[in-house]
Amino acid sequence: MSIQDSYRLWCEQATEDADIVKELAAIAGQDDEIRDRFYRDLAFGTGGLRGVIGAGTNRMNIYTVRRATQGLADYLAAHYPSASVAISFDSRIKSDMFALEAAKTLAANGVKAYLFDTLEPTPVLSFAVHALNCQAGIMVTASHNPAKYNGYKCYGADGCQMTDNDANAVTDCIEALDIFRDVKVMDAEEAKAKGLLVSIPDTLLEDFYKNVMAQQVNPGICKTSGLSVIYTPLNGTGNIPVRTVLSRIGVEKLAVVKEQEMPDGRFPTTPYPNPEFRQAFELAIEMSKSDPADLLLATDPDCDRVGIAVRENGEYTLMTGNEVGSLLLDYLLSQKAANGTLPKNPVAIKTIVTSDLAAAVAKSYGCEMREVLTGFKYIGEQIGLLEKDGEADRYILGFEESYGYLSGSYVRDKDAVVAAMLICEMAAYYKAQGKALTDVLNGLYAKHGVYRHVLLNKAFEGEQGMNAMKGIMTALRENGPTEIAGLKVVGFADYLNSVKIDKATGATTPIDLPKSDVVAFALEGNAGVIVRPSGTEPKIKAYVTATGVDMAAASAKADELLEAAGALLS
Repeated sequence: MSIQDSYRLWCEQATEDADIVKELAAIAGQDDEIRDRFYRDLAFGTGGLRGVIGAGTNRMNIYTVRRATQGLADYLAAHYPSASVAISFDSRIKSDMFALEAAKTLAANGVKAYLFDTLEPTPVLSFAVHALNCQAGIMVTASHNPAKYNGYKCYGADGCQMTDNDANAVTDCIEALDIFRDVKVMDAEEAKAKGLLVSIPDTLLEDFYKNVMAQQVNPGICKTSGLSVIYTPLNGTGNIPVRTVLSRIGVEKLAVVKEQEMPDGRFPTTPYPNPEFRQAFELAIEMSKSDPADLLLATDPDCDRVGIAVRENGEYTLMTGNEVGSLLLDYLLSQKAANGTLPKNPVAIKTIVTSDLAAAVAKSYGCEMREVLTGFKYIGEQIGLLEKDGEADRYILGFEESYGYLSGSYVRDKDAVVAAMLICEMAAYYKAQGKALTDVLNGLYAKHGVYRHVLLNKAFEGEQGMNAMKGIMTALRENGPTEIAGLKVVGFADYLNSVKIDKATGATTPIDLPKSDVVAFALEGNAGVIVRPSGTEPKIKAYVTATGVDMAAASAKADELLEAAGALLS
């Protein structure tokens, strides 16, 4: 079917959402606008769906959500005699609508849908899948993307985001469907009457809190330290759960940024509700001028990522995901060792783009560091393997540089609720010793070496952008650089072709990980550049690592590498 035929079909068939009807009429005769909406189907990758909200096959709307859910239902029917699915949603535009449409599609296929009555974070959805013995889960969110986006994360029976094989099987089911003709939908009231649409009880959330609280290593330290915190949920789902847990552990000096307190999918005070960016902290920093706090805390809209800023000499320093993860790992290992709860043969897990500082910290405590592909589902998969062997207690922490952390095996995705709790506990512990987290980080650098990490994002919008990204990745594989910013390339790893090459000897070794569109250039001096297309946004990411005798030297080299990486992506 041609793009224009698809457009005309949608004008005839897509009449249930007034916003879509209006948008389709508005773009009549505008070939570029029509093409952008219909040149492809919104891809169901290993992270599920994610795209701009609007009309067309390349947009997030009730029809693309229903089609994806029909494909999920067909997949479940092929694998289980009966199935149920837990569904949650965040504060984004139309998230509640998309969640209900997914539930109605499941019900029409005889699949029981457990739906939260109110918005809840991603980690609570992961917990619900396991707690309710579901065979899958759906989280309607676009995480930290701008307001025009929404998405649909799909989870397996273990509460982990679907890994490659299952996601590919669901994709096959989706691609076999006509978006209008082959999708079943049941009326919500009929689904409720038949017991196929059920509200998730509040008791489940309390069970989630109990599991989070169980991850403390120094209970009571927050109450006695006098730690003060300013928190912003960035108009997302974190407001109630994060404040509940911080209150329970004794953070009494807790203030909330009022403009960003309540759910609002427009994100009116920050166009990028992402705790990786300083802009997300601007209102918290402004609020601190009249009432300074030890710690600024921000969670993204679906509350699976958390960022912090630490007060030092009257100013606030934002800490990266690599820095916070390394600090948390050191804190958990040291405190568990001190109080006698460190298990034999402890395990930590990080992604391939996450700092080697964490690996050095783990080694110093005799902790095994497992390295996985980018994506928290791979960390969750490793937790599942430990649990299968009866060794879940060996697991200490999993984290990725993009501000995602998890302590405890009660969920299979990153959890900003438990991370916020442990960060506050850690900050309180060191405050009682007269130290800021920046002081502790400098201690880690003195012990293990100075690492500087910088992330470059380059956007590639639309069909031309998709083709450009493919061309760049192909060129890096087939004709990669021999040096970057004056540093010789000493090793090359191609995760799509599963091979590592020692540039000095030419020796190759296999990579024992799932295939992924990632290339890595190891540079002399323990530096490196890793390049991969984003799995959820139209952009390529370059992860730069530099080392130095001090932070100034490491930062200077990182700036050079960042500029060179930008040239590689041109």
